[in-house]
Amino acid sequence: MGEAKFDLHLIDYAIVAIYFIAIVAHGLHVSRKNKGGAEEYFLAGRSLPWYLIGFSLFASNMSGSSFVGLMGGAYDNGIVIYNYEWTAAFVLILFAIFILPSYLRAKVTTVPEFLEARYDVRSRRAFSLFTILAILFIDSAGALYAGGLVISNVTEYLNLWTAVAVLALVAGIYTILGGLSAVVVTDTVQAILLIVAAAVLFWLGLDKIGGWEAMFADLPEDKQHLILPANEDFLPWTGIWGVILLGFYYFAINQFVVQRTLGARDLKQGQIGAIFAGFLKLPNLFLLILPGLIALKLYPDLETPDLAFPTLAFELMPIGIRGLIMAALIAAIMSSLDSAMNSAATLVVKDFVLPMKAVSEKRQVQLGRLVTGAVMIFGALYAPMIAGFESLFSYFQSSLSYVVPTIVVVYILGLFIPWLNGNGAFWTIVFGLVVGVPLFIAKEVTSIWADIGLPDIHYTIMSSIMMAIGIALHMGISAATRRPAKENTRDLVWSMAEAKDAFLTIERPMWKSRILWSALLSVSLIAVIVWFW
Repeated sequence: MGEAKFDLHLIDYAIVAIYFIAIVAHGLHVSRKNKGGAEEYFLAGRSLPWYLIGFSLFASNMSGSSFVGLMGGAYDNGIVIYNYEWTAAFVLILFAIFILPSYLRAKVTTVPEFLEARYDVRSRRAFSLFTILAILFIDSAGALYAGGLVISNVTEYLNLWTAVAVLALVAGIYTILGGLSAVVVTDTVQAILLIVAAAVLFWLGLDKIGGWEAMFADLPEDKQHLILPANEDFLPWTGIWGVILLGFYYFAINQFVVQRTLGARDLKQGQIGAIFAGFLKLPNLFLLILPGLIALKLYPDLETPDLAFPTLAFELMPIGIRGLIMAALIAAIMSSLDSAMNSAATLVVKDFVLPMKAVSEKRQVQLGRLVTGAVMIFGALYAPMIAGFESLFSYFQSSLSYVVPTIVVVYILGLFIPWLNGNGAFWTIVFGLVVGVPLFIAKEVTSIWADIGLPDIHYTIMSSIMMAIGIALHMGISAATRRPAKENTRDLVWSMAEAKDAFLTIERPMWKSRILWSALLSVSLIAVIVWFW
């Protein structure tokens, strides 16, 4: 995708090489500390503090779809793409207050495990299988493709396939060795590196075009606003609820992101970590969205929007700093890749192997490492095929919009309505898979939908339609097959008493107050939305 080549010098290669060596060495160090315990490997011994959780949540989501996809999306469509970022911060507030307490009360290792506790084993297996497939085809493959695309464009030594293979190998090694403990510490270092590199890039770009006002001068009106009319192609305002649904999937029920909150030292550490991650998402307006507009000003004729980031980085950055930018990009790829591989291993071992056969903790860790290796190999083989999509960002978002709304319905309604049962949950998830996947293929991958004369409905609006059908199905089937609630249901649904305790208790010191930070994040969100309305 694009034949442009960018110059890397020896010092740049040295910086990238040192970075690779350092993260593999850290994986080795953690593997020596881990004495074989499964909980230590999969959940870091449930000992994670808030700052590691927050940075790791942020870094896991800052995959290639962020650095490459968001900047390319802004280049192509403008500020409207920031809706995918502020809605994530909004979802993280709701997750911290309403959803995480139920997860931690249930003491689950995987998010699908919560479905078995709340509903039945059928729902757990159906969702776990979907999550594993999503990790294979979307999370790991998408991250690898983004990294491979940029690396193959900045060096003449590697093509797309070999760049993908190198990335998969390095991320696979330290994830296989160190498990979640290695992942969260590496993610924290990577998150800081990402923020610094992106901030330098924004500052240099802004200076190059002549300042803040110059960035918006002569920019088409539709690229300057967050909220666009209902007839817009990229993201109409009517599709924003669909974006929020995707946010619930990513940050509230996606094992590959949620796993670090399940490893929290306690509920408060998990909640503050999630809110901290929400604060980290807000500056992405300056780190990832506005640089896309800067690239549009400086390089209006790029072959593909996904080249906006590497072009900016290698045109504006001096020698040496380019190596830092490359390391930052690799950090972004690795952060989502290591999380995807570690969570796939956790799902296979905890949701499929253990229920069928009792195995020792040491054997669980060995199996987890085997699965991690398998995901690494699959991702490396499949990733280059993503080149067939219009852009990386459209691949990530549209592929999920048809399937995840029904799954979100099952989780969220199950947390608030005690009488909903396993029949409703299972068949609602199955409907999402059996109907959603063919619908996605017919409408987004092929032209079947348009060929038979059906209306052109935006995928975010399709997401809301699937949600409405899911609600009707879940409530209708549960009502038709109503039975006494499971004994532990009250422990798993949202607790008004717990919420009152959290909201009405004045926490000391004030700077550690969950409600205070949630309120500050909410005010910040509203301010950003009003600013770019």
